[in-house]
Amino acid sequence: MKISITGDSRTFAGKFFQLPGIKSSEVVKISTKVTAVFAMLFFTNVASADSGKVVGVSDGDTITVMHSGIPERIRLFGIDCPEKNQAFGERAKKETSNLVFGKTVQVTSFSKDKYGRTIGEVLFENTQSLNKLLVSNGYCWWYEKYAPKNAELNHLQQQARAKKLGLWHDKNPIPPWEFRAGSTGWQKNFIWDSNRLIRAVKVYM
Repeated sequence: MKISITGDSRTFAGKFFQLPGIKSSEVVKISTKVTAVFAMLFFTNVASADSGKVVGVSDGDTITVMHSGIPERIRLFGIDCPEKNQAFGERAKKETSNLVFGKTVQVTSFSKDKYGRTIGEVLFENTQSLNKLLVSNGYCWWYEKYAPKNAELNHLQQQARAKKLGLWHDKNPIPPWEFRAGSTGWQKNFIWDSNRLIRAVKVYM
C-alpha cells in the first residue's frame, strides 16, 4: 500500500482553520503542522522491505539474510516451526533450506523480537511467501499468539491439517511453544538429578 500526502491536506486544513480572527499567515502555519502530523501517523507503522541473499538457516522459522555485507537474522512472522530436537524439527529446517538457502529474497520487516531478530515475511521467486508455504505444507504451526487476526494463516493450517500434511500426519502433534515449556522443566530436573546421582556415586566409591 502506497500513501502520498498531497496539497489536499493543506487545503482541508486551511478551510478548517478559517475561523474569525485568524490571519491567513497563521492558517498556513497551522495547516503545515497538520500535514506533518498526518505524515507521521501514516508512515510510523508502515512495514519496510529490503532484499538480500539467504546465507544461513538456523531452523525452520529463522534464517539469516545478507544485506549489503551485513547479516540480519530473520524470524518468520506468524508461524512457529517444531524445535530441532522435536519431532519434525529437522525436516522443517531442511524444507526451509531447500526453498530459500542461497537465493535472493525480499524481507518485509514488521518489528524486532526480544532476541534482536527481525520479525518479517520472506518472499522468494518474486511472489512466493515462505511463511505461508511452510504453513500450507504442514511444516509449522500458525503462531496465533503473535498473529491472532491472520485469517489466511489460520485457513492454510486448517487445510494442511485436513490433508494430514507434514507434522499433521501425527495423531497428536505438540505445538512448539508447549514443547519448549515442557522440555525446559524436564531438562532442569534431569540435570539436577544427574548431578545428585554423580555425587552419590562418588561418596560410595
